[in-house]
Amino acid sequence: MKNFLAEIRSAVLVTLALAVVCCGLYPLVVFGLAQTLFHEKANGSLIVDSAGTVRGSRLLGQGFTANKYFHPRPSAAGNGYDASNSSGSNLGPTSQKLHDNIAQNLADYRAQNGLATNAVVPADAVTASASGLDPHISLNNAELQAARVAKARGLAIDQVREAIKSNIDSADLGFLGEPGVNVLRLNLALDQSSAAHSP
Repeated sequence: MKNFLAEIRSAVLVTLALAVVCCGLYPLVVFGLAQTLFHEKANGSLIVDSAGTVRGSRLLGQGFTANKYFHPRPSAAGNGYDASNSSGSNLGPTSQKLHDNIAQNLADYRAQNGLATNAVVPADAVTASASGLDPHISLNNAELQAARVAKARGLAIDQVREAIKSNIDSADLGFLGEPGVNVLRLNLALDQSSAAHSP
């Protein structure tokens, strides 16, 4: 009986010690290091405007539909860009629904941007990403939208192209993936530029 009670006592003490270390000390150390060394990333890579208002995260896409904004790639997350319901469409290459969605997206994209009915359009302009929350579009996609945005904002096309260049994220580690344009940062930059030039 004595041995049994000693074993129980040891088990309880080890459990308590591990609870303190694993559920208390370790999370505090990780939290402290993250806040010290990676403060922006640890807090969601938030984009804050000049008034101090959080406008979103540079890691999560948002839906924009007005002509004065660059449009993100299509999203299948909830009703579109729903961060609480991140997902792709899960439609396979033989799916008629996927084919119909792409055909509709293609027609809409060409019409919105004043392109010919047979104009070549980048894949990211008509297909959803796996997460449905992709914050980037390709450089080609941004270039095809530039004329529409410039016209809607009353800006020279060169000003819009300069804004695109300023909001390019390079490939991860310099070689993983392709460079992309962060849509939220680009649209906010254009808003600030328009506000600065308005009388």
